[in-house]
Amino acid sequence: MERYDLLYRLYDEFDTETLRAYQEFVDLFPPVDSRVTLNQWQEINAELDDRKDEIEDSFPLVGDTYAELAASATREQAFGALDLYSKYDRGVNVLVLDVDETLRSAGNTDNEIPRETLHLLTRFHRDGVPIVICTGQTLENVKGFLIQGLGSKMVHSGNVSIVYEAGTGVFTPGHGPDTKQLLYETLEEDVQRIFSNVRTRVLSEAPPDLRRGCHLQGNEFNVTLKPNFETASEDAGRVIEQALVYLLDLLEDSVADVVDADAGTETEGGTETEGGTETEGGTETEGGTETEGETEGETERAGFARAYYAANDPEIEAVLAATDGRPEPTPADVPEAFEAAFDRIDVAYYEADAAEIGSLELNKAVGVESAFDVLGLDDPFALVMGDSKSDLRVMEWVESNDAGIAAAPEHSSPDVLKHVAGTDDLRFARGDAPEVLRTVYALNQLAALDE
Repeated sequence: MERYDLLYRLYDEFDTETLRAYQEFVDLFPPVDSRVTLNQWQEINAELDDRKDEIEDSFPLVGDTYAELAASATREQAFGALDLYSKYDRGVNVLVLDVDETLRSAGNTDNEIPRETLHLLTRFHRDGVPIVICTGQTLENVKGFLIQGLGSKMVHSGNVSIVYEAGTGVFTPGHGPDTKQLLYETLEEDVQRIFSNVRTRVLSEAPPDLRRGCHLQGNEFNVTLKPNFETASEDAGRVIEQALVYLLDLLEDSVADVVDADAGTETEGGTETEGGTETEGGTETEGGTETEGETEGETERAGFARAYYAANDPEIEAVLAATDGRPEPTPADVPEAFEAAFDRIDVAYYEADAAEIGSLELNKAVGVESAFDVLGLDDPFALVMGDSKSDLRVMEWVESNDAGIAAAPEHSSPDVLKHVAGTDDLRFARGDAPEVLRTVYALNQLAALDE
């Protein structure tokens, strides 16, 4: 209780609100060529130092830590940090951070990482806390905005890692042969062939209106369709719904190609495959008969992919219902060979933002584990911040391994919010990642007192 009593005293006896305002002004003051403005900065910085000195003198032995707490965290954040420390008895030694709609938001931060957030990340880095950026974006895109926001020196320090394309690759500059790990190259050949097939056909065979309305993100492995409209707009929502249905059907075709190539056997009546029996009149399948006169684009699909993924994802089911795309087959109708392939492939839908095919064997959690290995984290205790189902896998991994805590913005997917509410309830407003970062920074300050 002594630590709680000290915090009560700190926030009751000192004007911590003004102290934080001074600290924020000093930290985020932009470079300007103005003598008057520079003098103002120097005056406020001097006042900040005087107020911190007063706190240090009032708290023997721990004064510098409590002065730092008062200047960087609100009362609520500080007590939240102390509650976390009482529960876990340790600080956070690595940050695992999603980018879109977590560190930045199309609605609240103009889709840029705010300067306050970037500054807090540099504070953690200064204290030796590794940073793992964990995103579905391409490596080159992430490298670009990180170098712009944090500086090349920090990004290439050896203490920053990028898990990109939702875990298909890991990039950790400064680690020699381990700098770039192409995790997708470890997948079985059949899975790689399915993805190659989808990627080859995804734009060339897309309906004209879909081809005009979206583009293929430049991933190394995953296949991601993004809208040619403003994210979250009505037009973006419409085209991504269409893209999801199209990807499901294209995936089914690609799986069928691999299944037929791998599993075909000769029979008296023709060639029997798991997709059906090839006869003189055509190929008889569960979804119908493809005749010699039908072209590839005219082949009627059975709807196996739609049935499988709708049964496993309520959001996909809702899109199929809204677009009149409900499948005729039930999940029980999906052939074993197709189901085995689908079990390894993730289809993700991000409303008005993206439709994506990825590997379930290479998710963000797998990428994060790989990043931890490269960074040499034998006993990680991470702050995981994210908003989507792909981030949830990392949150669940750290919880099951007693390896961290989770935080999410209030507009996250329902499953993410349920998980966060059921653990430490670290939720924050859209675009306000600093709320949690400051709480965890305070947690680390308190934990350092006992080292």
